[in-house]
Formats: sequence, structure tokens, C-alpha cells
Amino acid sequence: MIKFGPSGNSQSFFDAGFKHSEQSAPFVKNMGLDCFEYSFGRGVNMGDAKAVSVGAAFRAAEVEISVHAPYFVNLAGEDAEKSYGYILASARTARLMQGRRVVFHPASQGKLEREAAVSLTEERLRILRDKIYENGLEDMIYCPETMGKKRQIGTAEEIVRFCKVDKIFTPCVDFGHINAREGGTLKDKGEFIELLSRMIDGLGFERMKNFHVHFSKIEYGAGGEVRHLTFEDEKYGPRYEDFVDAVKELRLEPYVICESAGTQAEDALKMKVYYEKN
Repeated sequence: MIKFGPSGNSQSFFDAGFKHSEQSAPFVKNMGLDCFEYSFGRGVNMGDAKAVSVGAAFRAAEVEISVHAPYFVNLAGEDAEKSYGYILASARTARLMQGRRVVFHPASQGKLEREAAVSLTEERLRILRDKIYENGLEDMIYCPETMGKKRQIGTAEEIVRFCKVDKIFTPCVDFGHINAREGGTLKDKGEFIELLSRMIDGLGFERMKNFHVHFSKIEYGAGGEVRHLTFEDEKYGPRYEDFVDAVKELRLEPYVICESAGTQAEDALKMKVYYEKN
């Protein structure tokens, strides 16, 4: 079934006096949400005991948890071994947290030509795949993410290409990133359907049925993404209603994480309510 939830804790979580990750699970559940994404953006610094404790809290609340690997991952960079390590460490800790999904940023173009960077990223994803199997972590789902800046690797087409490397890879489609990168192309339901249909054509319906989603409105400029906004913003897109309508029409059931700035839980609930009423 489709799931909706926030990336990290919204401001209302802290305003209510909560501090600990174990408290995130009942907070999200009591709001009527289904999932939660924990970010290791600055590094995988959670100890095993804490990971087990957090996992137990989410299991008790019947809220599914995913993780985001450190932002330092760059599979087209000079030190790929560090990037492999970040992703593997994220997967090990996610397993202790009783989660299954690991989201990661693929790469930056750097000084390379675009195709050279994409090909290098693809080659290193094959190495990553081998390391995942060697470490017995192939039961996890690894989600390379579409990116929001033009010099980052991660268009929708590139993500489809990367996911063809192995069945353990499932797309993370960040619609705010795509909209920002392309200067506001996701203007209506039809454009969501066209984008997702291309990805289904590339990977097949079953591979895309439960794909991973990041959703927020994002301010953008000439280089793409500038900053995340809330659903209250009326200048920048995309509109969550168009996304939800497209997903329903295509019979997809993704894991939807809202990344609004400070109101991610509240905005995730708006999406869920709209989904259930329409």
C-alpha cells in the first residue's frame, strides 16, 4: 500500500517538547502517517544500541522507517571507497532500525564531461552492488535519487539507467528536484504521468510500483535547486495534488516522504488526506 510520512522531525515535534528519535514514531503515528525517513546526512554516527532502540519504537508504532545515506556520497568522485562505505554503513544501521530502504545521492559531475561522469557512476554502482552482496546486505532496497542541481548526476533517465544495474536498486524520484532542475516543468497531472510512464517503460511496472518518493516545493534558479519550501508557497511547484492524481491513475503505490521545510509532517498529512478523499 502507498505510505506517507516526513523526512525527519517537523517543527511541531520540537514545539511539543519532544527530543528523541524514539518519540518520532508515536508522534508520526498519532498524526495518522505511515512512514518516516531518518537522515544520516552528516554521517552514520548512530550506535548499534541506539539503532535497535529506535527500530523497536518504530516497530511498536507500526511506522515504517527508511534512511538517507550521508550527503557526501559521490560515486563519480576521486575516493569511491568512502562512498561505498557510507552506503554500506547506512544499510547496516537501517537493518538494526528494522528499515529496508536506503536513499543516496548518486554523484556530482565535477570536472568530467556529463556522459563520462554518468558512465563512471554506473560502473561504480556495479562495484557497490558486488560489495552489497559480499556483505550480505542484498535484502535491503537501495534508492538512487533524482537530483535538483544541473551539475549533479541524477536525471530521471540516469536513475532508470542506474537501477538497471541490479534488482536491489529502486528509484527515489524527488519531484521537487526534477521540477527545480528543469525550471518548473511539472505543471499538471499529465506531466507527472508522462515522466512516470517513461520510467515504467524503462524498468517495468513491478519495479516502479513501490518506488521511493521525495516531495516538496523547491525554489530554483539558473543552476537548479535553491531551497526547500512549504506547501503554503504559491510561486514554486510542484503541486502535490497533481502528483497524487497521477500516482492513482497509474496504480502506483510508492513510499512517499515529504521534505517540506519545517512542516514536513503536516504537509505529508495533506497528501495522505487528499489521496484518501479523491
